[in-house]
Formats: sequence, structure tokens, C-alpha cells
Amino acid sequence: MDYETVSAEEFGAGLRGIGLNILVRDVRRECAFLTAVFGLSPQRVSDDFAIVRYGDAVFQIHADRTYHSNPLLGLLPETPPRGAGVEIRLYDTDPDEAARRAVRAGETVLQGPTDKPHGLREAYILCENGYAWVASRPLQRRA
Repeated sequence: MDYETVSAEEFGAGLRGIGLNILVRDVRRECAFLTAVFGLSPQRVSDDFAIVRYGDAVFQIHADRTYHSNPLLGLLPETPPRGAGVEIRLYDTDPDEAARRAVRAGETVLQGPTDKPHGLREAYILCENGYAWVASRPLQRRA
């Protein structure tokens, strides 16, 4: 599927499995964050919407205003953090590199790269909407 030219109807009908749709105040700003910190390449970026690929997965970003008739909009807090309690995990992303890029981009590193007992090295990075993006990779096994 060509995400730059696919119609909304074809895109929606082609979605399978579990989906992730992130509501944000500024789609272009969120896409810039994802590009600068995680090296992602959002597609179909507009003021209202973007498609983001991560490996074989696809997720969506929508501007708050596009949810004008959706019941979820009334639950969004007026002030951050709106994403409290949600971790968006990017399991194939180097946490050390993501944290370095976040610092260079002036983003908030909630927890720097840390080896965790569940076998992952992780870094927690907050976007301006309050979502916790977690870059992680398996720990290197020692011989």
C-alpha cells in the first residue's frame, strides 16, 4: 500500500490486528518529534492526520479537531499530560541513540537509558502531548 496516495477508505479498510491512534494538538509537531528522536518517517502528513510506519506496524496520528464528533474528545484533558498511563513502546529502537537525539532536540527524557530486569535496555522520552515513548532493545547477553 502506498501510504502517500492511498484513499482514506482504502487505508481504513486495509487495517488489521490492533491499532494505535494518537490524538495530538499539533500533528506536524508530533511528526517532527518522531523523526528527530526516533528516525521515523511519517507519511501523508497534514495539519489533521499522519500515517507512521514502524517496521511492519502502522499507526495514526490525528489532530484533536478531527475528533469533533467522537466521544473520546470530551475525555481529553485541557492541559498535559494527556498520555499518562500509556507507554508507546518502540522495541527495535536504540535507547541510547534515542535519548541522545531527544536531548539534542530539546525534548524531555523522563528516564535515561537503563538496563531493566525484564531483559530490556529502555529510555522513556516524553512528547509535548505527554505520551511516554519508550525506546528499547534486548540487553546484550554476557558470556
